[in-house]
Amino acid sequence: MNIKQLSLGPLGTNGYVVSKDSYALIIDPGGDPEKMIAYITEEKLKPQAILLTHAHFDHIGGLEAIRNHYQIDVYIHELEKKWLVDPDLNGSSRFMLGKIVAEPADKVISIGTKRIEPFEFEVIHTPGHSPGSISFIFKNEPFILSGDVLFQEGIGRTDLPGGDMKTLENSIMNKLYRLSEEMIVYPGHGEKTTIGYEKNNNPFFRV
Repeated sequence: MNIKQLSLGPLGTNGYVVSKDSYALIIDPGGDPEKMIAYITEEKLKPQAILLTHAHFDHIGGLEAIRNHYQIDVYIHELEKKWLVDPDLNGSSRFMLGKIVAEPADKVISIGTKRIEPFEFEVIHTPGHSPGSISFIFKNEPFILSGDVLFQEGIGRTDLPGGDMKTLENSIMNKLYRLSEEMIVYPGHGEKTTIGYEKNNNPFFRV
């Protein structure tokens, strides 16, 4: 399995293409859809679905272009299924970057083991940065796509709609930090890290 990190949109949000056997999953197409399409075309990949860790504006800026180009389903957590169409909820109305809206997600993703051929991964609910934040764990690799929950020596902000610091702390301490210390963390912003490194070095939450 291969994972490609792309810096997308005005905030340099991390979008990812996870690929296996010429198939791909797209995670958080935050902007600059031509970058993602160019990479997928160059690698001759066939996207199977778009997964959203959450629906803040900087993670959905390229969503419609990518969805329309590949005609694939978008998956999101139940608590944020209305956020794609509402710039007040997705936060874009608060910034000077223009309001961002998209069509509703095609499917609500359930917590637990999910299979989108040929991929199998676990979906866990990791709220705090936003109420519907979810993380995707690929245990056999092993790595996790954590969205804006846990960063390299950082954590997601909690001052946007639905954010809550105590909830975020619980997600990190009682869900992410219980994973294998060797597990690689691919965050929504910044460089990759590991669970073990953050448990020992994260200035916000340590074990």
